[in-house]
Amino acid sequence: MGFDIGKVTGPLPLAIAHRGGALLAAENTAEAFEQARAVGAEMIETDLRLSTDSALVCLHDADLQRIAGDPRLVAETGLAELRAILPGLLTLEDALAASAPIGLLLDVKLADPTVLSRILDAVATAGAEKRVLLGLRSLDLIPAARALSQEIEILALVPDPESYEQVKILGANWFRFWQGEATAERIGAARTVGLRTVIMVGQPRSVAIAGYPPFPVGLIDADGIDRILSLAPDAVMLDDPRQLLSARSVTALSSN
Repeated sequence: MGFDIGKVTGPLPLAIAHRGGALLAAENTAEAFEQARAVGAEMIETDLRLSTDSALVCLHDADLQRIAGDPRLVAETGLAELRAILPGLLTLEDALAASAPIGLLLDVKLADPTVLSRILDAVATAGAEKRVLLGLRSLDLIPAARALSQEIEILALVPDPESYEQVKILGANWFRFWQGEATAERIGAARTVGLRTVIMVGQPRSVAIAGYPPFPVGLIDADGIDRILSLAPDAVMLDDPRQLLSARSVTALSSN
């Protein structure tokens, strides 16, 4: 039986390879996807943006500066040119194929609801409806996506860590907490309204500032993993899924 994001029962928490597994290979590439799958991640996360010629491409940042030393914006660059700069670039269709048969979280970094039908059509064409989790960053996109599909699982990637009741009413199935905001009380409250929970490790920035956790987005240490496991979320998103998988194995052995 294939992966079904709506019916996962364990082992939990699921390991989601952030940006495809950014510490395993170049982020958001087929090589990273392959490595994440090989080490045992249950899901892969990738990002969606639009090129200037309307291709849905898997790039995290709005520009190419960090990843390629090029200041141009993704939205102002064509697909062919993006591929010349980044030979490993994936389109949405590429990502759907490269991630199979495990789960795929699509972090939609776009605000226009009209793009949702294109994304959902591509997911359906790939026969991937049951293994895709649609990550949406604004409240208005959640009911827009739900109106297009009653089956797709939706993750709320919204900034307010206590908006779980609202997103559930709007049609979300999952709720993301940043590591520094995740508490037993909040996770319990999200579960009470019928949401599954994801913890994103690190801070919501590429360079950490003072505070907890002491790492930028995607990074974590053993102490952080232990703290997260004590909260018992349904999934954890991190750059190196091996950190969670090894700790999860130790926890399972200890409980036996």
